[in-house]
Amino acid sequence: MDNQSLFQRALKTVPGGVNSPVRSFGAVGGTPYFVERGLGAYVWDVQGNRYLDFVQSYGASILGHADPQVVETIALQAHKGTTFGAPTLNEVLLAETICEKVQGCEWLRLVSSGTEAAMSAIRLARGATQRDKIVKFQGCYHGHADFLLAGAGSGMATFGIPTSRGVTAKSVEDTIVIAYNTVPRLEDDVACVIVEPIAANSGLIVPKPGFLEGLRAECDRVGALLIFDEVITGFRFRAGSCSPLVGGVVPDLYLFGKIIGGGLPMGAFGGRRELMGELAPLGGVYQAGTLSGNPLATAAGLCVLGKLDDGLYEAIEQKATRLVNGLRLALGESSVSHFKTLIGFAMDDYAQFFHSMLARGVAFAPGVYEVAFPSYAHSDDDIEVTIEVASEV
Repeated sequence: MDNQSLFQRALKTVPGGVNSPVRSFGAVGGTPYFVERGLGAYVWDVQGNRYLDFVQSYGASILGHADPQVVETIALQAHKGTTFGAPTLNEVLLAETICEKVQGCEWLRLVSSGTEAAMSAIRLARGATQRDKIVKFQGCYHGHADFLLAGAGSGMATFGIPTSRGVTAKSVEDTIVIAYNTVPRLEDDVACVIVEPIAANSGLIVPKPGFLEGLRAECDRVGALLIFDEVITGFRFRAGSCSPLVGGVVPDLYLFGKIIGGGLPMGAFGGRRELMGELAPLGGVYQAGTLSGNPLATAAGLCVLGKLDDGLYEAIEQKATRLVNGLRLALGESSVSHFKTLIGFAMDDYAQFFHSMLARGVAFAPGVYEVAFPSYAHSDDDIEVTIEVASEV
């Protein structure tokens, strides 16, 4: 079996041959590689090619692929059952773990994806404030709910789609899109402002001093809610929110995903007790999900969060910094952006760079708007090899 024939086979039953658009390689050209297995910092495709992987499931695999303890935890839970449609102990333990580590997150509701977390949090904000309008920022991606696709980043930006067909004008008429790092003057009909505290879906953009503080003050002035989308940044740099690293602003609601699921589908939203109390069954804002708090995902998430400590974060940051320094020497200072353990690219010839690296066994995301995710599994040798390959390219 080879990648080309498998892709042609997939095209017969799957739109575009993939189940998430960027995977189609539409932005970089060529045929996507189909992953057969992964271990640590590496993945192998169906042809047996090995790649040093900096995609790491777009940040979900902070420990690397198939961490032995995580795999064992999932296997043990699978023998007990994979889904029940009833509460489990691990749901409670995971919520306790997250709430303990995140300031202002007193109650938490588990869902199955980041998209679902964003959609539910905004419904909650609208229900709690009895207002309709929301403010988001150009290039910030909060999932594919209709009202959040205006001015979205990541895959939308990759394909140059300003908003999706099928999204009605009425769906986005209450969505106001503002340039990132700009504090808008809010009207009193705004329910919430949703923002990535560190933008990581349109390249990598760090908030300017005063931006998040300004959003907090403006929301407070008009009674709107502030939502931090930390699906990527939550538990990425430290055990909890990234907020203490960018001014210490505490939002009304947080969104989490990726890392908290330990490599399995998982999302969550949480905030103050009185606000989260507006959710059913306590309040009138309805939200539900048969697979929410899935036993496999909660077990994996608890395992991963239990392994995240200061030493681990420091190790990943050192690797990322060393990689960034080497990439900047190879590609140019302005071509690479960096915040602690995240790496972004800004280059006109990204497709050529991507394929040249891939041909030499190093895999970055097939889209320039996606960031790179060094994991704990990447060794010092892996970092040096990547720098050498980039210099050659």
